[in-house]
Amino acid sequence: MALSDLKRVERNESGIAAALGILKQRFGERFQTGQAIREQHGHTTTYIPTQAPDGVAFPHSAGEVQEIVKVCAEHRVPVVAFGTGTSLEGHVNAPGGGIAVDMMQMNRIVSVNPEDLDCTIEPGVTREDLNTHLRDTGLFFPIDPGANASLGGMAATRASGTNAVRYGTMRENVLSLSAVMADGRLITTARRAKKSSAGYDLTRLLIGSEGTLGIITSLTLKLYGIPQAISGGVCPFPSVEAACNAVIATIQMGIPVARIELVNALQMRAMKIYSKLDYPESPCLFVEFHGSDAGVKEQAENFGEIAEEFGGGPFLWTSVAEERTKLWKARHDAYWASLTLRPGAKGLSTDVCVPISRLAECIAETEADIAEMGLIAPIVGHVGDGNFHTLVLMDVDDPAEIARAEEFVARLNLRAIAMDGTCTGEHGIGQGKIAFLDRELGDSVDFMRTIKQALDPLDIFNPGKIFSAGGRPA
Repeated sequence: MALSDLKRVERNESGIAAALGILKQRFGERFQTGQAIREQHGHTTTYIPTQAPDGVAFPHSAGEVQEIVKVCAEHRVPVVAFGTGTSLEGHVNAPGGGIAVDMMQMNRIVSVNPEDLDCTIEPGVTREDLNTHLRDTGLFFPIDPGANASLGGMAATRASGTNAVRYGTMRENVLSLSAVMADGRLITTARRAKKSSAGYDLTRLLIGSEGTLGIITSLTLKLYGIPQAISGGVCPFPSVEAACNAVIATIQMGIPVARIELVNALQMRAMKIYSKLDYPESPCLFVEFHGSDAGVKEQAENFGEIAEEFGGGPFLWTSVAEERTKLWKARHDAYWASLTLRPGAKGLSTDVCVPISRLAECIAETEADIAEMGLIAPIVGHVGDGNFHTLVLMDVDDPAEIARAEEFVARLNLRAIAMDGTCTGEHGIGQGKIAFLDRELGDSVDFMRTIKQALDPLDIFNPGKIFSAGGRPA
C-alpha cells in the first residue's frame, strides 16, 4: 500500500476541542495532551507514518471507558483503543485525530477458575503477566505472538503465533468478552460455558475487529495444563522446499507438534550472529513437543526420522528447560536479529498464510521475488499452519526503495490470495492492507461494512482502518 493511499479521515475540529476540555476536566492527570505522549500513542512498528491522536486517556474501569466513549460519541470524535502498541499495520494511528484510550492501567486478573480451566482478566494484562500469575496453579495461556502484547490487543487483532498449530488462535481461546459499544453501553457477549448455541456469536465478531466495533474491557480465556514434559530442538534442511515437505509429512502423520517454525538461510545467518547460535547457515525448523516424558521422546524421534527422509538433520533436541529457552528466545528475537543484516535500516514486517500444500511453492516464489528485486528480506514462518512472515529491510528516506518494497508486498499478498490463502494470517488489515481485503473476500466486504455501520453509525471507533473511507462504502 503506497503511503499516498492512506485513507484520510476528516477532522472534526470543534468536536475534538470540546471533547478535550471535557475529558481533561474529568480525568485530570489521567488525560494527557503533550506532544511526546500523543506521538507514542500513534506509534506503529512499521514504516507507515505516525498519525497522533489529540489526547490520551488512561481509564481504570469499564465505567470510565463508557464515559470516554459517550463524550466522544456526543461530539463525533474518533476513539482509538491502545494496548502495548505492537501491532504491525498502523492499527493504532489516528488519521482523523481524536482520543487514544490507553488500556494498560486496566490490568487486573479478575478471577482464575482452575477447575474450569479458565480465567477472567482486564484487557491491559499482558500474556507474560498472566502466565507468571498462573504458574503456581499448574496452568498456562498458550497464545504467544512473540511480543509481550496485551491480551485485549491480542483479541482485537485475532493474534496467534508460535503455539497456534497445537492450541489455535485467540479466536479459539476466548470464551467471552465484555466491550463498550459505540452508544456507550457495556455488553457481555457470552457466559463461561464451554459452548453455547444462544444467538449470534458476538464474541467472535469482536475478536479480530481491530477496535472498529467496540472497546474490549474484559476477557474470559481458556487455560491449559502445563505439560509434564517439553522437548524441542533445531533441524537443518538443504532447502526451504525440503523443510516444508517435512512439515507437511509431520502434520499428515498426526504427530502433535506444539510449535514448528521455519527460518530461511538468511534469517538463520542473522540469528547466528545476534543470538550466538551454533547451527548451519541453512533453512531450519525449530520444533517443540508437549506431553509426557515418553510421549515427547517418541515424538522427537519420529520427527527426526521424517526429517531424514527429506534430507534434513541431524535433529538436535533436548528436554533441558534452559537450552529450550535459549532456542525460543533466539526465535522471538528474529526481528532484532534481522536488523543486523542492514544496520540503520528499518523493517517492514508482513505476513501471509496459504494452505499448507502450497507453502513450499509460495515461499520459493517469494524468495525469487526478493532476489529479483534486490531486497534484503529474511523469512520466518509458523509453518505448521501455513503462515509465514518476511521482514523487508529498507531506507525509509528513499522513495524508490519504499516503492520497491511496496511492490514486493503487493506481489506477495496477491500470490497468497491466488493460492486460496490470505493476505494476512495474523497481523490484521489495519491501514497497511486495506487495498487487498476486497481482492481476497469480494462482496463479503460489503457485508462487513454494513455491520460496521449498524454498530458504529457515527464511525467513531478506529476510523480509517480495515475499510476504505473509514468503513463507508467507496
